[in-house]
Amino acid sequence: MAEAAHAITTGAVARRLGVSPTTVRSWDQRYGIGPAVRANGKHRRWAPGDIAMLEEMCRLTAAGVPPGEAARAARATHGGPGAAAPTGPPQNRDAPQTPQTPQTAQTAQTAQTPSPSPRGRQPGSGNGLPLGNVTPECRGLARAAVRLDGPAMESLLEQVVRDYGLVAAWEQVMAPALHAVGRKWASSDDRYVEVEHLLSWHVSTALRRRAVTSPGPFDATNPVVLACVPAEAHTLPLEALAAGLAERGLPYRMFGGAVPVEALIAVVRRSGPAAVVLWSQARSTAAHALATCVADTASGVRGARTTPLVVLAGPGWAGRGAGTGFLRPTGLREALDAILHLYEGLGGGGRRGRGEDPTGF
Repeated sequence: MAEAAHAITTGAVARRLGVSPTTVRSWDQRYGIGPAVRANGKHRRWAPGDIAMLEEMCRLTAAGVPPGEAARAARATHGGPGAAAPTGPPQNRDAPQTPQTPQTAQTAQTAQTPSPSPRGRQPGSGNGLPLGNVTPECRGLARAAVRLDGPAMESLLEQVVRDYGLVAAWEQVMAPALHAVGRKWASSDDRYVEVEHLLSWHVSTALRRRAVTSPGPFDATNPVVLACVPAEAHTLPLEALAAGLAERGLPYRMFGGAVPVEALIAVVRRSGPAAVVLWSQARSTAAHALATCVADTASGVRGARTTPLVVLAGPGWAGRGAGTGFLRPTGLREALDAILHLYEGLGGGGRRGRGEDPTGF
């Protein structure tokens, strides 16, 4: 058979797919996703048709489809052993379409948005990443990341943001996958660096696609300034916040990672922001003296100067005396709600007078 002449070993096909040989053998033993022909009646040799079936299995599990269901669909599509006609398209739409109980107050629009499928532990989720109890979509994203499957990550991220909204996609899919990869990297002698870089790039791409501010009722001359504190380079949470602000029509300016103190003060004086969000990932980078300096930096013409609300975002600020006059949200949704409330309380103008209480909301 011509196809058999091009068959490859289990190790070779595992390297091609970016999964472990153990995973490939497990799929064969548990779900019948195996080669049609075995050399000498024993050793697995994967022909192009067999590999196509495995690729379909990878694609479906990356989308969060349970392995058993994904195997049935892959066999049906590619005519593998025991193929049976599927009862419907393999997709993760069986989850309840009502949102999970919110941890913070939500708007009526948010409350009507469906959430990703309920969390549940499954053996081998994420191909060895320490995921714990996460949504199937998060497991799928982690699997695709470990396989270095960029197209699968791009497709899944686009789908979850579209179907569940930015906040749910970030809190229940993107952030848990990023945290798991980071923990694996930290505990594996710098292995999985390539996984973290590729996943971060695709998450950033998905967020930036949403970060285009649409015209809104708020004064664009008084934006929200987003900046990492000096020595802090983790920008993805700020990119998620930027995308959320854009969805709500709130103006913002993103200055990214490790913004020097002098530059940050210059930004406040020149742009007259209604709020400044300072992100700190680690306690070693959080600096309350800087936050106080930003909060005291006035902008505007003499006699009508204003100072910004300073939002301390990120785990680096936890457990440290923030003092009064700062906002410290516990998550993306809370930060977005608070900033929106600030703009609404200012009548859409986006400015507050010096000396006004920034904690009034």
